[in-house]
Amino acid sequence: MMKSSWNFKSGDILSLAVLLLGAFIVLLPLFVVFFTSFAPPGATPDITMPRNWSLDNYNDAWQRGKFLLAFANSTLVAIAVTAFQLITSALAGYALARLKFRGKQALLLVVLATLVIPFQLLVIPIFLVLKWGHLINTYGALILPTAVNGFGIFLLRQYFQTIPVELEEAAIIDGANRLQILWRVLLPLARPALVTLFLFTFIAEWNDLFKPLVFTTRPELRTVQLALAEFQEQFTNNWPLMMAAVTIATVPVMALFLIGQRQFIRGIATTGIKN
Repeated sequence: MMKSSWNFKSGDILSLAVLLLGAFIVLLPLFVVFFTSFAPPGATPDITMPRNWSLDNYNDAWQRGKFLLAFANSTLVAIAVTAFQLITSALAGYALARLKFRGKQALLLVVLATLVIPFQLLVIPIFLVLKWGHLINTYGALILPTAVNGFGIFLLRQYFQTIPVELEEAAIIDGANRLQILWRVLLPLARPALVTLFLFTFIAEWNDLFKPLVFTTRPELRTVQLALAEFQEQFTNNWPLMMAAVTIATVPVMALFLIGQRQFIRGIATTGIKN
């Protein structure tokens, strides 16, 4: 008689049960949103599948929410902010990881201190700076305030420290300068960390409602989250229509995360804490 290939221990069964329970708790609201989006108008949110599936809510939500313009604006802002953060985080992270200069540890502490300061506390000085630069109601107001991020700097600084210094020394012997070492040696090796930062930043900017709400009033600058907020105010009682709009806004970031999840997990797992 063949022995079963499944050899679970009591600890493994308990871990699996906890993971399944956690997955159920996380996915349950998503199922409610998905099933409700196909329900007839006027229905209330429910976990059960609708009897008659219809795409009318999606067609109506796309037209009323003007999601084509909102998608274009959110994509432009998210890509621009992500590009700025990748560049600034790579340069600053490399300097804090490899260069030796006076005040390095103090500067690192300042970078870490920015992680505990809520963006909402800085909104008034940022608004005054943007107004002084005539950037209110422009794409600059949506991009520049978050073009640099302490988390990205710290993440890449930690990852660069896991890369052997011998690789850089070999590049220096071959005649490479600092920027060439960063571009040709470190960044290719830091791909998991870069993908992790890309996903964090893009998803955060896509889901950001605060900046568009405070720094812009022009309808042509409306983002996906502003479209959803206006949707909720105008069509509060039509839950299927609202759930369809939420699904439309969520699908792009979910697809992006699924594409980069392997690099994301690797980037988080291999970024250690070093002094």
